[in-house]
Amino acid sequence: MAFIRKRRQEQQLYSKERFSLLLLNLEEYYFEQHTANHVLKKNGTDRRKVRGSLKICSKSVIFEPDKISRPIIKIPLRDCIKIEAPEDNERNLFTGVTPGTISIISNQAFLTKEQNIIAPFKTERGKTEYVFELDVPGKVEDIIHALHQLYRASHLDKLGDQAAMITAILQSRLARASFDKNRFQNVSETLHMECKAEMVTPLVTNPGHVCITDTNLYFQPLNGYPKPVVQVTLHSVRRIYKRRHGLLPLGLEVFCTENDLCSDIYLKFYDTQDRDDVYFYVATYLENHVAEQAAESYMLQWQRGRISNYQYLLHLNNLADRSCNDLSQYPVFPWIIADYASSELDLTKPETFRDLSKPIGALNKERLERLLERYREMPEPKFMYGSHYSSPGYVLFYLVRVAPEYMLCLQNGKFDHPDRMFNSIAETWKNCLDGATDFKELIPEFYENDSSFLVNNLNLDLGRTQGGKMVENVELPPWASDADDFLQKSRDALESQYVSEHLHEWIDLVFGYKQKGNEAVAAQNVFHPLTYEGGVDLNRIMDPNERVALLTQILEFGQTPKQLFITPHPQRIVPKFKSLSCASSRSIFMTEPPVSPGEESFEDLTEESITLAWNNITKLKPEEQHKIHKGAVTGIAVSSNKSSIFSTSQDSTLKMFSAESKMLQRSVSFSNMALSSCLILPGDTTVICSSWDNNIYFYSIAFGRRQDTLIGHDDAVSKICWHNDCLYSASWDSTVKVWHCVPEELLGTKKHFELVAELEHDVSVNTIHLNDVHTLLASGTKEGTISIWDITTATMLHQLTCHVGTVFDAAFSPDSRHLLSTGEDGYFKVTDVQTGMTISSMASEQPQRCFKWDGNTILSGSQSGELLVWDIVGGKIVERIKGHTGPVTSMWMNEQCNNIITGGEDKQIMFWKQQY
Repeated sequence: MAFIRKRRQEQQLYSKERFSLLLLNLEEYYFEQHTANHVLKKNGTDRRKVRGSLKICSKSVIFEPDKISRPIIKIPLRDCIKIEAPEDNERNLFTGVTPGTISIISNQAFLTKEQNIIAPFKTERGKTEYVFELDVPGKVEDIIHALHQLYRASHLDKLGDQAAMITAILQSRLARASFDKNRFQNVSETLHMECKAEMVTPLVTNPGHVCITDTNLYFQPLNGYPKPVVQVTLHSVRRIYKRRHGLLPLGLEVFCTENDLCSDIYLKFYDTQDRDDVYFYVATYLENHVAEQAAESYMLQWQRGRISNYQYLLHLNNLADRSCNDLSQYPVFPWIIADYASSELDLTKPETFRDLSKPIGALNKERLERLLERYREMPEPKFMYGSHYSSPGYVLFYLVRVAPEYMLCLQNGKFDHPDRMFNSIAETWKNCLDGATDFKELIPEFYENDSSFLVNNLNLDLGRTQGGKMVENVELPPWASDADDFLQKSRDALESQYVSEHLHEWIDLVFGYKQKGNEAVAAQNVFHPLTYEGGVDLNRIMDPNERVALLTQILEFGQTPKQLFITPHPQRIVPKFKSLSCASSRSIFMTEPPVSPGEESFEDLTEESITLAWNNITKLKPEEQHKIHKGAVTGIAVSSNKSSIFSTSQDSTLKMFSAESKMLQRSVSFSNMALSSCLILPGDTTVICSSWDNNIYFYSIAFGRRQDTLIGHDDAVSKICWHNDCLYSASWDSTVKVWHCVPEELLGTKKHFELVAELEHDVSVNTIHLNDVHTLLASGTKEGTISIWDITTATMLHQLTCHVGTVFDAAFSPDSRHLLSTGEDGYFKVTDVQTGMTISSMASEQPQRCFKWDGNTILSGSQSGELLVWDIVGGKIVERIKGHTGPVTSMWMNEQCNNIITGGEDKQIMFWKQQY
């Protein structure tokens, strides 16, 4: 539980201090502190002194007594009548005033943390004089001058003018100070950059100076609180993200962990260029950093079951600028369970779950009708919901039992009314369904393993409801034996099959294409315009009062996450029947009923052998190699009995090589133009070759001669495929043509070709691939576009810009859910076939010209001549195998996936086998 864990760490570090930045108002700064005595007057002349610390803040003066038995005093500057040094005033009420005394006369002050008990502030009303004696009398003049400045700022009529004056005072203080280089960990560190910034924690920010050296990132608070310097070692950083803070691109969040939601430091800069420069320096010094990752980097991992629903939602929140350090953009999680009345929770029943395709506000039809009626009558800009699903108030509503000081900070020293507190899970859910203005979702803590936010372990006095019941622990549903059991069952529900099948629908609403525009209207998912990114441009608002009012409204109301997807989000692949192994998508997503032992079919054994082969693909070793061409090898085909290997080359020849004798048996040339690919027809009687001379050649193996020529294109034929008497040919003439071939034995003459479909493209087509069930065809062009076609109807399903430059190769996963492509730009891209969304993007050091894959693992031929094994889901290379002396240009793999033949620009064909 990130929020609570962070808070506990702070409490351990600074357990002796009662003062906290949470005692300040929102948008208030803590400037400096001075050791002092609070002088109490008794019976006119009797004086008693309370030792402590006087803290000067931008909107208040706070005195923290050393003894915890005495309360902290907070004096708002707006309530002050007079601030002076009494020794300079002839009308001073005291006699024999000690030098270094400051007198503050105020109409109101707040008392808190008496006996260090967290409770609502007590108010001390009436004209009262507070006298403080400084340990260092010489500082009185400077402090009085600073307080008079801040006093004038707090008494300005307009909030915008107040904020402008306080900002000017802050910037002046920052300009007079600089980072103390004596705080460097090592004297040999090299300074790269220094600038002004604020460290962000929930509800508060702390101004200071950022400094970057060759080994560390430092932040030195202007006030030295909570410690003189915060240090992050650059080599420990694992992730770094640019953030939108206060609606402006000024934030930067740094993590030293891979998966933790809570960062090590969150900084807000005063200038976007400073933020970007710090980002650049930190990212440059990282070896294995994750910087500005796109959502697609996690989507494939989630779809393939590598990460959980919970982990995926955390990643999406992170990428959408949600942070546990910013309560106005706190991570948002969905309500999952809809049954809070049953004694047993049945996760196999759909009615147990909330409808994830609808926002909270649309779950109750009667309420929705009322909201839509108001929406239809509303002038522009229209919105359906007057409150948001995530806001600082909602976050602290859930967390008040572990973060009471945050609630007091947000609500001016008060807890909420007891009847409005988080008293019951079932009541909260019911109110979200029925309440006129309650549309809140949940927070990550509901799906973690720390249940303390549901239990009043701090023994807080949260009041008594109108029914006379004390607010204590949260009331749990009957199916939960205790708070831990409630969280465990909530986690089980989040990871259940139903949620896995429907979570993408909720992602569409919150992070995706139904978040904005016409799709949002159709999905009844329209919130106030100011909550959306780009809903207002603060830089264009010149009036400081309007700017402050607008910013305050947005930050308190809540913000919609940054939109991550503009097309429908793919559904998760959920195994329903049997799962042989996590290693191969062939075995994960079987839809046939399981077979009993002893009924295992040949297909099952084949699947297991394929799984075994891919599990051991890193053990490939070159067995032999033969230089049989005079140009780059462009295609490889092998006879069904594995005795003959056919290869084509840019040298314009088709070669037939004997696997048994290791001898070249035939060399055939059809023209003086390069051949681009080849395949063997079923029955091992005919080899088909495509050529740059616009033709397709049929070669009879039995008769050793050209059998037929198909003159089918107006430019080079780049790739051919065959299935069920149909030939698919791709060409640089911007077409893919589908030919039906009538066998010669039926005609008594040469083969007859009938053009049955022509798939038109805008540019030259470089490669094509059929899926395993021969219903889909993917085509890749010379300009980086990928098209996915339904070949049963000859219609285009998707046209996608995937690469920069030529698409070298493309192939469907065995389950046809995903399409992998590689191009001249050096990227592997995984596309979800159903939605057309790019769900993974992986950069390689150099272009990969050809590959085979099983949906999880890729074997690719690289420009360097190596074979590379990739974990596409994990996004990394797991093995490099030396092979050709130039680029690998062609690859063949047998059905069992344990024999591979490659061809390269080095004019060689290489035979590979797995060696255990």
